[in-house]
Amino acid sequence: MVKLSPSVLSADFARLGADCREVMDAGADMIHFDVMDGHFVDNLSFGLPVLEGLRKALPDAYFDVHLMITHPLQYVKRFVEAGADCITFHVECADDLGATIAAIKAYGCKVGLSIKPDTPAECVFPYLDDLSIVLVMGVQPGHGGQAFNPVALKKLRKLRAECKRRNLNPYLSVDGGVKAATTAPQCVEAGANLLVAGSAVFCAKDVAAAVKEFKAL
Repeated sequence: MVKLSPSVLSADFARLGADCREVMDAGADMIHFDVMDGHFVDNLSFGLPVLEGLRKALPDAYFDVHLMITHPLQYVKRFVEAGADCITFHVECADDLGATIAAIKAYGCKVGLSIKPDTPAECVFPYLDDLSIVLVMGVQPGHGGQAFNPVALKKLRKLRAECKRRNLNPYLSVDGGVKAATTAPQCVEAGANLLVAGSAVFCAKDVAAAVKEFKAL
């Protein structure tokens, strides 16, 4: 069954807790929490205090924290303490990937790895045994409103084949330009089983109906 992780970047920040509660009550499986440092990507989002607040407001929610930052290793402990259930960071970051994965696991947190559109899927293969999520970006990270890049579909197929070959079953996720009526079915066909969607959920006229449409894929 396909899982849904709405991205809080598209929520109404004036009522963030209420928006997140609404999508969870509608059937979303987890919350995708994007962190941008203005360096790894040329945009800023939110950080530790916001996650701490959401964890208090939604104690039973699962938070996948997507670190679009240059040095994730130095923030691992703080994001775990703030409420992360899974920390997903980028293959393209400046820190040692193995050390960062080991640090996340040492704090009892799940690990995800993400790749940008220009990064080959094979870069993730050496780390698959340790991963709960592999996140394929369908757009360049850092800004919303971009068109979905179909190169993500090729990567999902490669990752699914490699996971099957090695009898591994991490979530294969895709983020960016994911729409229930168009790109999402293509992603699912290519092997995705966890869809990250922002505006398609949080900005929908009927949030519950939007969640239901994704979950039916």
